[in-house]
Amino acid sequence: MTEPDFLQDTRQSYDAIADEYVAFEHGDLEAKPLDRAMLAGFAEMVQAGGGGPVAEVGCGTGRVTAHLAGLGLSVSGIDLSPGMLAVARRQHPDLRFDEGSMLALDLPDNSLSGVVAWYSTIHVPLELLPVAFAEFHRVLAPGGHLLAAFQVGDGPLRLEEAFGRQVSLDFHRRQPDQMADLLDRAGLPVRARLVREPYEGKFAERTPQAFLVARKSAAEAPA
Repeated sequence: MTEPDFLQDTRQSYDAIADEYVAFEHGDLEAKPLDRAMLAGFAEMVQAGGGGPVAEVGCGTGRVTAHLAGLGLSVSGIDLSPGMLAVARRQHPDLRFDEGSMLALDLPDNSLSGVVAWYSTIHVPLELLPVAFAEFHRVLAPGGHLLAAFQVGDGPLRLEEAFGRQVSLDFHRRQPDQMADLLDRAGLPVRARLVREPYEGKFAERTPQAFLVARKSAAEAPA
């Protein structure tokens, strides 16, 4: 089956900027205490539910995957871009990183205790978000948690150049209520949310940032 154009564009764009991107993002989590707090809360909820495997879907260079591992989670990363995965494996050789798409995860049903989509759904067009969220629901075990981070706003930001290289990327800004409604329809009702104002300085942001924690019902017994 032919994959959507945005997947090809996203893969090729991140392949082109992978080496520059790892330097650009270096130290960003250390500069963002509220972001770290959401990751820590997610990790604690997964552990309180008995632990188990976690996947960061759209892991990029693996910095969040590594941060979650440092919080005690059994976590691996999945990404579209071989270039970004090469950086992730080089930066974090003790962790597992696999190539894949959130629209068709190569994972068994009910196999994960947690899924993290840290600024990765932002490249998915609205009409395909239900497909991604259905995949998150499928791979999560009953009681499993999802943490999603994204920029708040309406409409996409189009980038055709980054770090002096040609890219083709749409960053879809979305409203938290819209995302929460789509997650609820996928069987992942939101249990917590944070919206913070943009940071300034080295890691300046254009828009507010949102973080949603959703959970698959523990009553959904595996078929």
